[in-house]
Amino acid sequence: MVKKKEIIPLGKRIRRARLDKKMSLDTMANETGLAKAFIKKIEGGDQRPSVGILLQISRTLALDSEFLLKEPSGVKEERSQAYTKRTDNYAYTPLTPGAENKHLKAFRIVVDAGSNHDGVGFLHEGEEFVHVLCGRVEIQVGDHINVLKQGDSLHFNSGIKHDLRNTGNTDAELIVVVYAP
Repeated sequence: MVKKKEIIPLGKRIRRARLDKKMSLDTMANETGLAKAFIKKIEGGDQRPSVGILLQISRTLALDSEFLLKEPSGVKEERSQAYTKRTDNYAYTPLTPGAENKHLKAFRIVVDAGSNHDGVGFLHEGEEFVHVLCGRVEIQVGDHINVLKQGDSLHFNSGIKHDLRNTGNTDAELIVVVYAP
């Protein structure tokens, strides 16, 4: 049996590198010019840093920038598998055919009246954008419940647990755009 290689999220790779160099959060904050709280969010996976910030962190930790910028092996395979699972599901209609290995994918989703949407794929770093074409839905992101009706949109960090349910008496149709780094 082949053991699946663990994919280490970006924030954890940064934290490990900082700890391997025996660098405190205070020192890293001083040397990068970033707030200590911001670095904690990056390391905790709650904040996706820009390329410029990743370059600053790479220099501070004396790392080859490719260590933080290169996509870990296995991510493309997971992205492709999630796309396939979604497109095989009756509720998802792909609007970006052939995007298995792309970072950005769009779907038209139908959620039956009065039902919970069964999420397909995997919880991933990145972002989601949801636009309601018709119907009424609730999207719980973390502890916050967002109520959306026709014409409403929501943009959120998809690394946060999120659930979707149709609270109306008719089917809801949505456009969902998923970005996975």
